[in-house]
Amino acid sequence: MANQRGFASDNYAGVHPEVMARMAEVNQGHQVAYGDDTETARFQEIVKELFGKNAVGFPVFNGTGANVIALQSAVKRWEAVICVESAHIHMDEGGAPEKMGGLKLWTVPSSEGKLSVDGLRSQLFDFGFVHRSQPGVVSITQTTEMGTVYQPQEVSALADVAHEHGLLLHMDGARLSNAAAALGKSFKEFTTDVGVDLVSLGGTKIGALAAEAVVVTDITTERGAELASTMPFLRKTSMQLSSKMRFVSAQLNALFADGAKVALANARIANSMAAKLYEGVMEIAREHSDVSIPNRAQANAVFPILPREVTAKIQEDFRFYIWDQTTGQVRWMCSWDTTEEDVEGLLGSLRRALA
Repeated sequence: MANQRGFASDNYAGVHPEVMARMAEVNQGHQVAYGDDTETARFQEIVKELFGKNAVGFPVFNGTGANVIALQSAVKRWEAVICVESAHIHMDEGGAPEKMGGLKLWTVPSSEGKLSVDGLRSQLFDFGFVHRSQPGVVSITQTTEMGTVYQPQEVSALADVAHEHGLLLHMDGARLSNAAAALGKSFKEFTTDVGVDLVSLGGTKIGALAAEAVVVTDITTERGAELASTMPFLRKTSMQLSSKMRFVSAQLNALFADGAKVALANARIANSMAAKLYEGVMEIAREHSDVSIPNRAQANAVFPILPREVTAKIQEDFRFYIWDQTTGQVRWMCSWDTTEEDVEGLLGSLRRALA
């Protein structure tokens, strides 16, 4: 239904007005194609402000492209990626890392969507054994697919183990702004400062039209310089090089300029609406034993477990996904434009379905 409000994905939300306005502003005259333009130059300045003076960014069209390019740059042909079973690169990218990137994924179970140090160590074996794809990079998602958030010290511990074994650490940051808002930290504090080598910087879920980026956090290291020199060629061969790149960079600039002012404001709205939704469901769960939430909402996602007939009834009013068919767990995502009326509407639908 056109204009139907929903909780299926933060991709359902529209484009933030400031992003639209910025794109209109740069739609004047001519600019050099393929990234040699003033907007992309400005984006490089913003990347350094957010991730550190030695960081460099590469705008791309979408999150899958960002992840595949980032991971390809970090592994040799015979190497593999370590991630949790629920990681977006494993569950929700249609096999693109395998099919387009030729990547082997070693997965680790995780009920909360986080990779633990013990989980990481469980895949660190058989180095030098020719019959096993060698671990080359660790990929974590911030925020996770279960709506949880890595604390900086958790990221640092993973980075230490990865680097000790010669592996790089990649962070899938499709919802990096939501994580920053939840943590109350700058982007640099839970990426560059704690050992993250590569970041997929998400723009679309936080208000862009079609704009993501790969960020190499430190090009002064030997590995960082190699990543940065490889990225332009991988971006081109992966069909992620925009000819009119100024329009991609303009979107990112609108969101992340001035310390990511717009992106963080949008993230705070989404996170606060999820918190309101979580509290509402918890209140209902106290009255209905067949409703529960295993994990606390830490950012902009809520994962209640509902009776199947209740889920079906609510889906007549709102779009959302069933997350786990075996348990009846659903996923409710709040967006930058989610309102209190939206939240009250969903909670009201839940109450009516339970009545």
